Amino acid sequence: MVEVENLRKVYSDLAKGEFVALAGVSFRAMPGEIYGMLGPNGAGKTTALRILSTVLRPSSGTVRVNGFDVMTHPAEVRRSIGFVSNNTAIYDRMSAWEMVEYFGRLYDIPEDRLHARMETIFEQLQMKDIRDIPGAKMSTGNKQKVSIARAIVHDPPVLIFDEASVGLDVMVARTLLKIIAGLRDEGKCIIFSTHIMREVERICDRVAILYRGCILDEGSLPELSEKHKQTDFEELFFDLLSEHDRRHAIQSSKMEETKT
Repeated sequence: MVEVENLRKVYSDLAKGEFVALAGVSFRAMPGEIYGMLGPNGAGKTTALRILSTVLRPSSGTVRVNGFDVMTHPAEVRRSIGFVSNNTAIYDRMSAWEMVEYFGRLYDIPEDRLHARMETIFEQLQMKDIRDIPGAKMSTGNKQKVSIARAIVHDPPVLIFDEASVGLDVMVARTLLKIIAGLRDEGKCIIFSTHIMREVERICDRVAILYRGCILDEGSLPELSEKHKQTDFEELFFDLLSEHDRRHAIQSSKMEETKT
């Protein structure tokens, strides 16, 4: 399970002052669930996921992954997650098998158990035909399969997909979504970040709409549709963003009036 409470991340900017990337974000994602984070570029999705994976430190708030706090037990958190993005590096000179094996060894998986696990993964992801192909000769879709394989080789309870379908063609993206849905059915807790509404509609059990570092609303698609009396999810999404912009403009105007 992933528990995020009042998460804030503030960057210092010498020219503009402080920039608030996350402004008190809270949510929970459960085992056997795909929790979608939907928002335009710059909404704060990647910042949140980097904090979840211990790459960034939060300015304040608490984040627990599989019961471990990202600040006090970062090593345990890293063992509990698998992270896949759209720009995960693949080693050009290593074969698919060698890359996944390398990451399995980093997690100190015993050799016999590691190879048995890899055989299962390569079968599951239909990777046996690229087993000995070096990264430099792989298609984009096959590189993404390798990224997923090395993210799940240690069988983590939590998986994070950060804009993982960006740059993939339609068929490969469709396969990726099927793989993610299958991992959900295995009981994994999955955080799925995207700006593509169709992906959210296809596989997410619940979704948080993130904009300007804030969660504007969250819930299942039927819950959000009922709450906002809007059956078209795309219209619902843009209505929430527009309303937030309107309120932000009014607040900024009042602050300017106060200064003068």
